[in-house]
Amino acid sequence: MSDTIPAPAPLVTPETAPFWEATAQGKLLLKRCSDCGTYNWYPRTICPECSSLNTEWTEASGRGEVYSFTYNTRGDGPYKEGGYVLAYVQLDEGPRVMTNIVDCDPDDINIGSRVEVVFHDTGEGNALYRFTLA
Repeated sequence: MSDTIPAPAPLVTPETAPFWEATAQGKLLLKRCSDCGTYNWYPRTICPECSSLNTEWTEASGRGEVYSFTYNTRGDGPYKEGGYVLAYVQLDEGPRVMTNIVDCDPDDINIGSRVEVVFHDTGEGNALYRFTLA
């Protein structure tokens, strides 16, 4: 399986703009609470753990493991051709992110497989984060 699945541009809001700008540079950012140390996903100003407003952008390692996945043979919209892996990846920093697993045979993916981030350019000044087997 290759990285031929579509890379549609995401909806960028003022709150998430730093995240999406970093993807164009090949960086995966997470919000981290300076008060309780929790890494947060989806990026937001308020820490969901302790309600602190003292959060900052932190570069993530880009590594994690497959928490759950499915191989889709049919899709909708830009994914209507199907043939892609949709997964939750548990990042080494703690949060789980929904993503695609690319550049590998779906039969080689298992729960607990180690993965690392790759970026697919959207052509709109940002990139989609996806993962490949490490």
